[in-house]
Amino acid sequence: MKKVTRSEFLQKSTLALAGAGLAGAAATEAQAVPVSNMFVHHVYFWMKNPDSKEDRARLLKGLQTLPTIEVIKTAHIGVPADTNRPVIDTTYQFSLLLVFNNRKDQDIYQTHPTHLKFVEDCSGLWTKVTVYDSVNAVTV
Repeated sequence: MKKVTRSEFLQKSTLALAGAGLAGAAATEAQAVPVSNMFVHHVYFWMKNPDSKEDRARLLKGLQTLPTIEVIKTAHIGVPADTNRPVIDTTYQFSLLLVFNNRKDQDIYQTHPTHLKFVEDCSGLWTKVTVYDSVNAVTV
């Protein structure tokens, strides 16, 4: 085995890491939603019985059906993080973040049978739902 100097090792390691980083970036970009039309749908749920394990399990199960809808590009089901700053609202029990390629796909989601079934089956579990929809900001 050829002895490698520290300098050669560092140079080769840096090149290898840079190559790996570029490969990872390329893979990430291939999965990215086109920025120009991206539509983000974020929903927060306040439950009627937030201490009920059965109700929480039922709502989570219902939420887990939604990412199967084909127009959804990215989905995240969450609960409040253990953070504490004056600007953070942790009074909700679940959040749902969905990313679509565009507004048209989000409109399809709204009338999709899986979404309608979720609302029918689970709407009795919450007292409040707040939705924040956003699109990309345009520089003026």
